[in-house]
Amino acid sequence: MTAEQIKQFIQGGEWVSICPELRPSISTGAGKMQPFYCTRAFTYSPVDKFACTVINYADANGKVPLVKIVIKGRNEWQGEHPISDSAFKLDYVADGAYEVTPLHQGFADAANKFPVQGLNQWELGVMQDVKGKSFPLFGLAEGQTYIDYDLIYIYADMLFNGSKNVDGRAFDKPENRPTNLQIPLVRKAIQV
Repeated sequence: MTAEQIKQFIQGGEWVSICPELRPSISTGAGKMQPFYCTRAFTYSPVDKFACTVINYADANGKVPLVKIVIKGRNEWQGEHPISDSAFKLDYVADGAYEVTPLHQGFADAANKFPVQGLNQWELGVMQDVKGKSFPLFGLAEGQTYIDYDLIYIYADMLFNGSKNVDGRAFDKPENRPTNLQIPLVRKAIQV
């Protein structure tokens, strides 16, 4: 597929995780590697906009949700990715929203240990938009728009993004762009 064909293919409907995913991450508080269990759901619009919902879980089976993260923004296509024919470098620019909703009191308590100017105290089930704000738990800096330097690949009607770096580095710099594929997303059937 060309980049233009992929843009057309991914529009309409929702792309969802087939099961909880395991990603390595570095704990901002402790500085140690920790498992990050999550599910993802993406939607793409014809004008290169995206919305991504990530639910982070405390357990590998996805039974204890910790936090819901909704990121909205635009896609910037950066050319072919060497991982495979028809794979492309894709930057997810989170300039629309970066909404965080605690789903577990433990997450709210952890977030409250890092007070941030411009944010209220974290409460269970109450969303706050951290876009452009300092948010130490996620490594976000004041006044900066977060960009995920990722990749996209379609195979057998499944959508692949990049697998997180095994050392826990985020995709926050072009040199951290992934070189492997993550568990695929599948198109969720539209309910009529």
